[in-house]
Amino acid sequence: MWGDIAIAFVLAFITAYVVTPYSMRFAKKVNAIDNPSERRINKVPMPRLGGLAIVSGFFVSMIYLIISMELEDKVVIDEYHWKLIGFFAGIIVITIVGFIDDCKGLHPLLKLFGQTIAAIVVMLFGITIGDINIPIFDKLIELNGFLEYVITWIWIVGITNAINLTDGLDGLSSGITLIACVSLLIIFASNGSPLISILLITALAGGIVGFLPFNFNPAKTYMGDCGSNFLGFAISIIAILGVAKTYTIIVIIAPLIVLALPIFDTGFAIIRRILKGKSLKAVFEPDRGHLHHRLMKLGYSQKESVLILYGIATTLGMFAIILLESGIWKAISFALLIIAIFAMGYKDILKRG
Repeated sequence: MWGDIAIAFVLAFITAYVVTPYSMRFAKKVNAIDNPSERRINKVPMPRLGGLAIVSGFFVSMIYLIISMELEDKVVIDEYHWKLIGFFAGIIVITIVGFIDDCKGLHPLLKLFGQTIAAIVVMLFGITIGDINIPIFDKLIELNGFLEYVITWIWIVGITNAINLTDGLDGLSSGITLIACVSLLIIFASNGSPLISILLITALAGGIVGFLPFNFNPAKTYMGDCGSNFLGFAISIIAILGVAKTYTIIVIIAPLIVLALPIFDTGFAIIRRILKGKSLKAVFEPDRGHLHHRLMKLGYSQKESVLILYGIATTLGMFAIILLESGIWKAISFALLIIAIFAMGYKDILKRG
Protein backbone atom coordinates (compact mmCIF):
# COMPACT_ATOMS: atom_id res chain seq x y z
CA MET A 1 0.00 0.00 0.00
CA TRP A 2 2.58 2.56 1.09
CA GLY A 3 4.82 1.69 -1.85
CA ASP A 4 1.95 2.40 -4.26
CA ILE A 5 1.17 5.66 -2.46
CA ALA A 6 4.82 6.73 -2.75
CA ILE A 7 4.83 5.84 -6.44
CA ALA A 8 1.65 7.85 -7.01
CA PHE A 9 3.24 10.97 -5.57
CA VAL A 10 6.76 10.66 -6.99
CA LEU A 11 5.72 9.81 -10.57
CA ALA A 12 3.18 12.65 -10.70
CA PHE A 13 5.66 15.09 -9.15
CA ILE A 14 8.56 14.30 -11.49
CA THR A 15 6.36 14.24 -14.60
CA ALA A 16 4.71 17.57 -13.81
CA TYR A 17 8.06 19.17 -12.94
CA VAL A 18 9.65 18.02 -16.19
CA VAL A 19 6.64 18.77 -18.43
CA THR A 20 5.96 22.31 -17.10
CA PRO A 21 8.76 24.01 -19.14
CA TYR A 22 7.45 22.24 -22.26
CA SER A 23 3.94 23.51 -21.50
CA MET A 24 5.33 27.06 -21.28
CA ARG A 25 6.92 26.80 -24.72
CA PHE A 26 3.78 25.18 -26.13
CA ALA A 27 1.62 28.00 -24.72
CA LYS A 28 3.71 30.56 -26.57
CA LYS A 29 3.35 28.60 -29.82
CA VAL A 30 -0.46 28.47 -29.61
CA ASN A 31 -0.69 32.02 -28.19
CA ALA A 32 -2.18 30.89 -24.87
CA ILE A 33 -0.81 33.98 -23.16
CA ASP A 34 -2.26 35.93 -20.25
CA ASN A 35 -1.58 39.55 -21.20
CA PRO A 36 -1.55 42.33 -18.58
CA SER A 37 -4.78 44.32 -18.16
CA GLU A 38 -6.67 46.29 -15.52
CA ARG A 39 -8.30 43.11 -14.24
CA ARG A 40 -5.10 41.04 -14.29
CA ILE A 41 -2.49 40.92 -11.55
CA ASN A 42 0.45 40.04 -13.81
CA LYS A 43 2.58 42.87 -15.17
CA VAL A 44 4.13 40.88 -18.03
CA PRO A 45 2.70 38.38 -20.55
CA MET A 46 2.43 34.95 -18.93
CA PRO A 47 2.02 31.51 -20.57
CA ARG A 48 -1.09 29.82 -19.19
CA LEU A 49 -1.09 26.16 -20.10
CA GLY A 50 0.77 24.91 -17.02
CA GLY A 51 -2.27 22.85 -16.13
CA LEU A 52 -1.29 20.42 -18.89
CA ALA A 53 1.74 19.47 -16.80
CA ILE A 54 -0.42 18.67 -13.77
CA VAL A 55 -2.79 16.60 -15.92
CA SER A 56 0.19 14.78 -17.47
CA GLY A 57 1.67 13.99 -14.06
CA PHE A 58 -1.67 12.71 -12.79
CA PHE A 59 -2.27 10.49 -15.83
CA VAL A 60 1.25 9.06 -16.00
CA SER A 61 1.16 8.19 -12.31
CA MET A 62 -2.30 6.63 -12.27
CA ILE A 63 -2.01 4.73 -15.55
CA TYR A 64 1.28 3.18 -14.41
CA LEU A 65 -0.24 2.20 -11.05
CA ILE A 66 -3.40 0.76 -12.60
CA ILE A 67 -1.39 -1.36 -15.06
CA SER A 68 1.09 -2.54 -12.42
CA MET A 69 -1.66 -3.34 -9.91
CA GLU A 70 -3.56 -5.26 -12.58
CA LEU A 71 -0.43 -7.30 -13.34
CA GLU A 72 -0.05 -7.96 -9.61
CA ASP A 73 -3.72 -9.03 -9.55
CA LYS A 74 -4.65 -6.60 -6.79
CA VAL A 75 -8.43 -6.72 -6.47
CA VAL A 76 -8.55 -3.14 -5.18
CA ILE A 77 -8.88 -1.90 -8.76
CA ASP A 78 -11.49 -4.40 -9.98
CA GLU A 79 -14.66 -2.74 -8.68
CA TYR A 80 -13.57 0.68 -9.92
CA HIS A 81 -12.83 -0.15 -13.57
CA TRP A 82 -15.84 1.62 -15.02
CA LYS A 83 -15.69 4.53 -12.60
CA LEU A 84 -12.04 5.15 -13.45
CA ILE A 85 -12.80 5.04 -17.17
CA GLY A 86 -15.58 7.57 -16.64
CA PHE A 87 -13.35 9.74 -14.45
CA PHE A 88 -10.52 9.78 -17.00
CA ALA A 89 -12.97 10.48 -19.84
CA GLY A 90 -14.41 13.38 -17.85
CA ILE A 91 -10.89 14.73 -17.28
CA ILE A 92 -10.24 14.68 -21.02
CA VAL A 93 -13.46 16.63 -21.65
CA ILE A 94 -12.80 19.23 -18.94
CA THR A 95 -9.17 19.67 -20.04
CA ILE A 96 -10.13 20.18 -23.70
CA VAL A 97 -12.73 22.79 -22.71
CA GLY A 98 -10.13 24.58 -20.57
CA PHE A 99 -7.51 24.37 -23.32
CA ILE A 100 -9.85 25.97 -25.88
CA ASP A 101 -10.72 28.69 -23.38
CA ASP A 102 -7.04 29.40 -22.72
CA CYS A 103 -6.23 29.59 -26.43
CA LYS A 104 -9.33 31.17 -27.96
CA GLY A 105 -11.59 32.25 -25.11
CA LEU A 106 -15.04 30.81 -24.45
CA HIS A 107 -18.28 32.39 -23.32
CA PRO A 108 -18.98 31.48 -19.65
CA LEU A 109 -22.13 29.60 -20.67
CA LEU A 110 -20.12 27.46 -23.08
CA LYS A 111 -17.64 26.69 -20.31
CA LEU A 112 -20.53 25.75 -18.03
CA PHE A 113 -21.89 23.52 -20.80
CA GLY A 114 -18.50 21.80 -21.12
CA GLN A 115 -18.32 21.28 -17.35
CA THR A 116 -21.81 19.81 -17.43
CA ILE A 117 -20.83 17.37 -20.19
CA ALA A 118 -17.83 16.25 -18.13
CA ALA A 119 -20.06 15.80 -15.07
CA ILE A 120 -22.62 13.79 -17.08
CA VAL A 121 -19.84 11.52 -18.38
CA VAL A 122 -18.67 10.55 -14.88
CA MET A 123 -22.25 10.13 -13.65
CA LEU A 124 -23.04 7.77 -16.54
CA PHE A 125 -20.13 5.63 -15.38
CA GLY A 126 -21.55 5.33 -11.88
CA ILE A 127 -19.88 8.15 -9.95
CA THR A 128 -22.67 9.80 -7.98
CA ILE A 129 -23.46 10.94 -4.46
CA GLY A 130 -25.69 8.17 -3.17
CA ASP A 131 -27.43 7.51 0.13
CA ILE A 132 -26.34 9.50 3.19
CA ASN A 133 -26.54 8.02 6.67
CA ILE A 134 -27.19 10.37 9.62
CA PRO A 135 -26.12 8.35 12.69
CA ILE A 136 -27.41 10.86 15.27
CA PHE A 137 -30.96 10.48 14.00
CA ASP A 138 -30.51 6.87 12.83
CA LYS A 139 -31.82 7.99 9.46
CA LEU A 140 -30.80 7.11 5.92
CA ILE A 141 -31.43 9.77 3.27
CA GLU A 142 -31.96 8.02 -0.03
CA LEU A 143 -30.87 9.98 -3.07
CA ASN A 144 -32.40 8.16 -5.98
CA GLY A 145 -32.91 8.96 -9.64
CA PHE A 146 -33.14 12.61 -10.62
CA LEU A 147 -32.21 14.04 -7.21
CA GLU A 148 -29.06 11.93 -7.05
CA TYR A 149 -27.84 13.30 -10.39
CA VAL A 150 -28.81 16.90 -9.65
CA ILE A 151 -26.92 16.95 -6.33
CA THR A 152 -23.91 15.28 -7.93
CA TRP A 153 -23.95 17.82 -10.78
CA ILE A 154 -24.15 20.73 -8.34
CA TRP A 155 -21.22 19.31 -6.37
CA ILE A 156 -18.98 18.68 -9.39
CA VAL A 157 -19.71 21.91 -11.25
CA GLY A 158 -19.70 23.95 -8.04
CA ILE A 159 -16.28 22.74 -6.88
CA THR A 160 -14.86 23.01 -10.40
CA ASN A 161 -15.83 26.67 -10.59
CA ALA A 162 -14.84 27.35 -6.98
CA ILE A 163 -11.24 26.30 -7.69
CA ASN A 164 -11.29 28.09 -11.03
CA LEU A 165 -12.35 31.39 -9.47
CA THR A 166 -9.59 31.30 -6.85
CA ASP A 167 -6.96 31.25 -9.61
CA GLY A 168 -6.23 34.96 -9.32
CA LEU A 169 -2.77 35.22 -7.74
CA ASP A 170 0.54 33.42 -8.23
CA GLY A 171 0.28 29.99 -6.64
CA LEU A 172 -3.09 30.62 -4.97
CA SER A 173 -5.37 28.07 -6.62
CA SER A 174 -2.69 25.39 -6.89
CA GLY A 175 -1.57 25.89 -3.29
CA ILE A 176 -5.08 25.84 -1.83
CA THR A 177 -5.89 22.71 -3.82
CA LEU A 178 -2.68 21.09 -2.57
CA ILE A 179 -3.68 21.85 1.04
CA ALA A 180 -7.10 20.35 0.32
CA CYS A 181 -5.45 17.25 -1.17
CA VAL A 182 -3.26 16.71 1.90
CA SER A 183 -6.25 17.22 4.21
CA LEU A 184 -8.39 14.75 2.24
CA LEU A 185 -5.50 12.27 2.10
CA ILE A 186 -5.30 12.26 5.91
CA ILE A 187 -9.10 11.95 6.16
CA PHE A 188 -9.21 9.08 3.66
CA ALA A 189 -6.30 7.23 5.27
CA SER A 190 -7.81 7.46 8.75
CA ASN A 191 -11.40 6.76 7.75
CA GLY A 192 -11.20 3.44 5.94
CA SER A 193 -11.72 4.97 2.50
CA PRO A 194 -11.01 2.90 -0.65
CA LEU A 195 -7.31 2.66 -1.55
CA ILE A 196 -8.01 3.94 -5.05
CA SER A 197 -9.20 7.29 -3.64
CA ILE A 198 -5.98 7.57 -1.60
CA LEU A 199 -3.88 6.88 -4.70
CA LEU A 200 -5.85 9.39 -6.78
CA ILE A 201 -5.58 12.21 -4.22
CA THR A 202 -1.86 11.47 -3.76
CA ALA A 203 -1.22 11.61 -7.52
CA LEU A 204 -3.12 14.89 -7.72
CA ALA A 205 -1.02 16.32 -4.89
CA GLY A 206 2.18 15.13 -6.58
CA GLY A 207 1.25 16.83 -9.84
CA ILE A 208 0.58 20.11 -8.03
CA VAL A 209 3.88 19.94 -6.12
CA GLY A 210 5.73 19.44 -9.41
CA PHE A 211 4.04 22.48 -10.94
CA LEU A 212 4.04 24.83 -7.92
CA PRO A 213 7.74 25.88 -8.14
CA PHE A 214 6.93 27.45 -11.52
CA ASN A 215 3.67 29.00 -10.30
CA PHE A 216 4.50 30.43 -6.88
CA ASN A 217 5.30 34.14 -6.73
CA PRO A 218 7.01 35.35 -8.82
CA ALA A 219 5.30 33.00 -11.26
CA LYS A 220 6.86 31.85 -14.51
CA THR A 221 3.61 30.33 -15.79
CA TYR A 222 -0.08 30.03 -14.97
CA MET A 223 -2.07 26.81 -14.94
CA GLY A 224 -4.85 28.41 -16.99
CA ASP A 225 -8.43 27.18 -17.18
CA CYS A 226 -7.22 23.77 -18.36
CA GLY A 227 -5.46 23.46 -15.00
CA SER A 228 -7.87 25.11 -12.60
CA ASN A 229 -10.89 23.32 -14.13
CA PHE A 230 -9.01 20.02 -13.94
CA LEU A 231 -8.08 20.54 -10.28
CA GLY A 232 -11.62 21.43 -9.26
CA PHE A 233 -13.15 18.63 -11.30
CA ALA A 234 -10.65 16.02 -10.08
CA ILE A 235 -10.90 16.87 -6.40
CA SER A 236 -14.70 16.90 -6.55
CA ILE A 237 -14.75 13.38 -8.04
CA ILE A 238 -12.05 12.01 -5.72
CA ALA A 239 -13.99 13.36 -2.73
CA ILE A 240 -17.01 11.32 -3.88
CA LEU A 241 -14.91 8.18 -4.34
CA GLY A 242 -13.23 8.73 -0.99
CA VAL A 243 -16.47 8.63 0.96
CA ALA A 244 -18.07 5.96 -1.21
CA LYS A 245 -17.98 3.33 1.55
CA THR A 246 -18.57 5.70 4.48
CA TYR A 247 -21.53 7.83 3.50
CA THR A 248 -22.23 9.25 6.96
CA ILE A 249 -23.18 12.90 7.13
CA ILE A 250 -19.99 13.84 8.96
CA VAL A 251 -17.83 12.32 6.21
CA ILE A 252 -19.85 14.15 3.55
CA ILE A 253 -19.37 17.43 5.45
CA ALA A 254 -15.58 16.97 5.74
CA PRO A 255 -14.78 17.74 2.06
CA LEU A 256 -17.08 20.78 2.30
CA ILE A 257 -15.06 22.07 5.25
CA VAL A 258 -11.75 21.35 3.53
CA LEU A 259 -12.91 23.28 0.45
CA ALA A 260 -14.81 25.92 2.41
CA LEU A 261 -12.52 28.80 1.39
CA PRO A 262 -13.02 28.54 -2.40
CA ILE A 263 -16.70 27.59 -1.86
CA PHE A 264 -17.30 30.69 0.28
CA ASP A 265 -15.42 32.94 -2.14
CA THR A 266 -17.47 31.61 -5.06
CA GLY A 267 -20.81 31.86 -3.22
CA PHE A 268 -20.03 35.39 -2.08
CA ALA A 269 -19.00 36.33 -5.64
CA ILE A 270 -22.31 35.05 -7.04
CA ILE A 271 -24.36 37.02 -4.51
CA ARG A 272 -22.19 40.13 -4.93
CA ARG A 273 -22.44 40.11 -8.72
CA ILE A 274 -26.21 39.52 -8.74
CA LEU A 275 -26.80 42.38 -6.31
CA LYS A 276 -24.48 44.68 -8.23
CA GLY A 277 -25.72 43.79 -11.71
CA LYS A 278 -29.34 43.18 -10.65
CA SER A 279 -29.58 40.14 -12.98
CA LEU A 280 -28.44 36.53 -13.23
CA LYS A 281 -26.30 37.46 -16.23
CA ALA A 282 -24.07 39.47 -13.87
CA VAL A 283 -22.86 36.19 -12.32
CA PHE A 284 -20.64 35.69 -15.37
CA GLU A 285 -19.14 39.19 -15.21
CA PRO A 286 -15.64 39.14 -13.63
CA ASP A 287 -14.83 41.62 -10.87
CA ARG A 288 -12.13 42.41 -8.33
CA GLY A 289 -14.07 41.54 -5.20
CA HIS A 290 -12.55 38.14 -4.41
CA LEU A 291 -10.84 37.53 -1.09
CA HIS A 292 -7.38 37.85 -2.61
CA HIS A 293 -8.33 41.17 -4.19
CA ARG A 294 -9.60 42.45 -0.84
CA LEU A 295 -6.38 41.44 0.92
CA MET A 296 -4.33 43.30 -1.67
CA LYS A 297 -6.52 46.37 -1.21
CA LEU A 298 -5.56 46.25 2.48
CA GLY A 299 -1.96 46.65 1.39
CA TYR A 300 -0.72 43.07 1.33
CA SER A 301 1.57 41.94 -1.45
CA GLN A 302 0.69 39.01 -3.71
CA LYS A 303 2.87 36.64 -1.72
CA GLU A 304 1.51 37.83 1.64
CA SER A 305 -2.09 37.53 0.45
CA VAL A 306 -1.47 34.00 -0.82
CA LEU A 307 0.21 32.93 2.43
CA ILE A 308 -2.69 34.31 4.49
CA LEU A 309 -5.18 32.34 2.42
CA TYR A 310 -2.94 29.26 2.68
CA GLY A 311 -3.15 29.67 6.45
CA ILE A 312 -6.94 29.86 6.40
CA ALA A 313 -7.18 26.83 4.10
CA THR A 314 -4.82 24.85 6.36
CA THR A 315 -6.86 25.76 9.45
CA LEU A 316 -10.05 24.58 7.76
CA GLY A 317 -8.36 21.34 6.72
CA MET A 318 -7.16 20.78 10.29
CA PHE A 319 -10.67 21.48 11.59
CA ALA A 320 -12.11 18.79 9.29
CA ILE A 321 -9.44 16.27 10.30
CA ILE A 322 -9.95 16.92 14.03
CA LEU A 323 -13.72 16.76 13.57
CA LEU A 324 -13.49 13.26 12.10
CA GLU A 325 -10.73 12.04 14.39
CA SER A 326 -11.75 13.49 17.77
CA GLY A 327 -15.28 14.83 17.46
CA ILE A 328 -17.12 18.13 17.33
CA TRP A 329 -16.06 19.54 20.72
CA LYS A 330 -12.34 19.23 20.13
CA ALA A 331 -12.75 20.68 16.63
CA ILE A 332 -14.72 23.64 17.97
CA SER A 333 -12.20 24.26 20.78
CA PHE A 334 -9.40 24.20 18.20
CA ALA A 335 -11.25 26.72 16.04
CA LEU A 336 -11.97 28.97 19.02
CA LEU A 337 -8.32 28.89 20.06
CA ILE A 338 -7.23 29.90 16.55
CA ILE A 339 -9.77 32.75 16.57
CA ALA A 340 -8.59 33.90 20.01
CA ILE A 341 -4.95 33.93 18.92
CA PHE A 342 -5.84 35.88 15.79
CA ALA A 343 -7.96 38.33 17.79
CA MET A 344 -4.97 39.13 20.00
CA GLY A 345 -2.94 40.35 17.06
CA TYR A 346 -5.44 41.26 14.37
CA LYS A 347 -4.71 45.01 14.63
CA ASP A 348 -1.05 44.43 13.84
CA ILE A 349 -1.89 41.87 11.16
CA LEU A 350 -4.33 44.18 9.38
CA LYS A 351 -2.18 47.27 9.84
CA ARG A 352 -0.38 47.90 6.57
CA GLY A 353 1.72 50.67 5.09
